[in-house]
Amino acid sequence: MNSLLFYKIKITTKFVLIFVFFITILFKNTTVFAQKNDFVVVLDAGHGGKDPGKVGYKKVKEKDIALNIVLQVGKLLSNQENIKVIYTRKTDVFIDLWERGRIANKADADLFVSVHCNAHNTQASGAETWVLGTNANNKNFEVAKAENSVILLEDNYEKNYKGFDPNSPESVIGLTLMQEEYLDQSIQLASIIQEGFSNKLKRKDRGVKQNVFVVLHQTYMPSILIETGFITNIKEGTYLGSKQGQHKFSESIYNGIVKYIKQLNLNSVKNEDLAVLNNSVVDKNTIVTEETFNNVLFKVQIASGSRKLDTKPYNFKGLKNIDRVKVGNSYKYYLGNTSNYSKIKELQSLAKTKGYTSAFIVAFKNGEKISVQDVLKKS
Repeated sequence: MNSLLFYKIKITTKFVLIFVFFITILFKNTTVFAQKNDFVVVLDAGHGGKDPGKVGYKKVKEKDIALNIVLQVGKLLSNQENIKVIYTRKTDVFIDLWERGRIANKADADLFVSVHCNAHNTQASGAETWVLGTNANNKNFEVAKAENSVILLEDNYEKNYKGFDPNSPESVIGLTLMQEEYLDQSIQLASIIQEGFSNKLKRKDRGVKQNVFVVLHQTYMPSILIETGFITNIKEGTYLGSKQGQHKFSESIYNGIVKYIKQLNLNSVKNEDLAVLNNSVVDKNTIVTEETFNNVLFKVQIASGSRKLDTKPYNFKGLKNIDRVKVGNSYKYYLGNTSNYSKIKELQSLAKTKGYTSAFIVAFKNGEKISVQDVLKKS
């Protein structure tokens, strides 16, 4: 190759690389500054197709009940402004568990709700809601095993799940809890859902529980798995198999999701919240000083879960000044501790750049957690 040709190729390559660099920056910045206006909810009807799920009284099938409820929940949510609904399935088809999680992750969903029905060889009854966790005992393991066993119907499940055995307690407990940082919000939603089942539908309350479900493990957002009731129970199975029963459950789940979103909005503060307080316009360039919030401390909650982690930077993607607080059987991890709201906003942004996309600001006064929005309104 002569030197002139080599020089032309070198120059051309250089300009191509520069072009690619600027295009990359452009799209990167577009992604960073683009605002996602819709709250994305992924609704997952358990089982489907060749997998009927549990079969109950009068041969009612879990896959049919779950699908009917999910479609009705989705229809109700779609009527709400700024809520986008995505389904893992809308018909009677078989969907791999890993594919259900992939759908939610690809959509950058804010919430994942999986609907199922329970079964037992007795006349057990009641509704329960599950979140991802390691609080596994023999009784809870049987529930997880039943829901996870569907992977045995999938092609190449050994490859997709890296040797995971749904019949092995060690395999279940050994799953990496990649979704641990969303546990707090998952429990919040699950508690709201259970409250609706118990108070409004008058269902027997079997509580909010934790276990390792593969379908929840695959998702990277607050996620819950609902066991609406026991289709093997004569009374409950008849109710769940009826149009009225499915409609009531759909309404209850819908109301729970909407209530959760409202609570989420109250506990988080957007950038423009500083511009509108008490219905009066405030200069967006106004700096909120430390003196504005005497006796109030702001922190950024970046994670929560059952594991007790050393608060060293290597455990939190290089973040320093992490505080660990035990709440019940779980631990919450906070970044920062300041009365300066501008400073805590900077720390929240830092946490998000480190990958803690669900990081949110919390406020404390005299050791008690208070509403961030109330603090701003009173300022």
